[in-house]
Amino acid sequence: MTDTGVIAGVSVSHSLASVDEIESAQSVDVATLVSGLSAREGVEEAFAVQTCNRAEAYVAADDASAARGALEPFAPEVREGAVVRLDHESSLRHLMRVAAGLESLVLGEDQILGQLKDAATVARESGGLRGGVLDDALHKAFHVGERARAETRINEGSVSLGSAAVELARRETDVAGATALVVGAGEMGTLAARALAASPVSRVVVANRTLADAEHVAAELDAAATAIGLDEVPARAADADVLIAATGADEPILGDAAFAAAGETLCIDLGQPRDVVPDAGGDDVAVRDIDDLESVTGETHERREAAKLEAQGELTDRQRETVAGLADALVGQLLAAPTKSLREAAAEDDWTTIHTAMQLFDPEFDDSPPIPDVAGPPDGAESPSEVPSHVLDRLTDD
Repeated sequence: MTDTGVIAGVSVSHSLASVDEIESAQSVDVATLVSGLSAREGVEEAFAVQTCNRAEAYVAADDASAARGALEPFAPEVREGAVVRLDHESSLRHLMRVAAGLESLVLGEDQILGQLKDAATVARESGGLRGGVLDDALHKAFHVGERARAETRINEGSVSLGSAAVELARRETDVAGATALVVGAGEMGTLAARALAASPVSRVVVANRTLADAEHVAAELDAAATAIGLDEVPARAADADVLIAATGADEPILGDAAFAAAGETLCIDLGQPRDVVPDAGGDDVAVRDIDDLESVTGETHERREAAKLEAQGELTDRQRETVAGLADALVGQLLAAPTKSLREAAAEDDWTTIHTAMQLFDPEFDDSPPIPDVAGPPDGAESPSEVPSHVLDRLTDD
């Protein structure tokens, strides 16, 4: 396995797509998607990630056209305007932004970093990541995400969709003394339950298919809390003022029957795919989904963008130097290995490596003249110093 190759990516996310479109893009699970992409001609590596607000896939191939072609069938049911296709450099930049939380619905949220790492584990177990350029890009993205959270205040305040859902509930109804029902005891459900426990609600009920998991979540809450099985949800929904659903089920589990005895209830569906039938419960039940969280997350975006670049008010010259230094350091880390290889290649007149570097940093270089059969520069070039200047500048600039 070599560390060369061209990366291409495709993204369907909350920035352009609706909940239904994101759900459509998740028609197969990550392991199946990665296996299918890996089997395509020319593909060397594959990776995919699916969360409640994004569905993305990436491949590394032997050339740009093979990479683009492998991803062409992705999300066929989603309108073109909601699908973002990424070339090599855009893929690298986007992965780092996703890992840092800059592309999240809740800017700077912490869960995405763990979700990316989990997805990488699945891709590796499915044979999609094998130590090549895409694998290396993901490791760099993880490092960038960790540094962003350690060195800025980007993840202060509401740091999850669960906490944003509770904030939405507080805006739409009086939660003081209310009873809240959380359906799902996974990561998102746990975060929602914790946020509810920190709010003025009087009781939190946690429901889950596996009762022991619900009991574990309820036991750790700093509030009056009980645990129930999913079969008890219809009875408890009658007493719930707020219901937050986040089960991760493959299809909706809460319909009219679940709200048959419910009065006025605010239901916030964080599931992807949906946990709640959109019009369930009739007029007495107000169903909100991830798209409805924009009013909450928009304010969080503004606060965190300020914390990313204006952490201490207007940036001073010294602070601007710090930001620029961090950016230079990250770029330096990314280019350290190719810089070393290119310098060695230049010293040894290794035109094969130089040509590969040209393709890696300029995928459109595919149309260039073929590498000669023997070592030496192509016709018209006397030494590696005649490699296009923009390539050498980007690889060797200290």
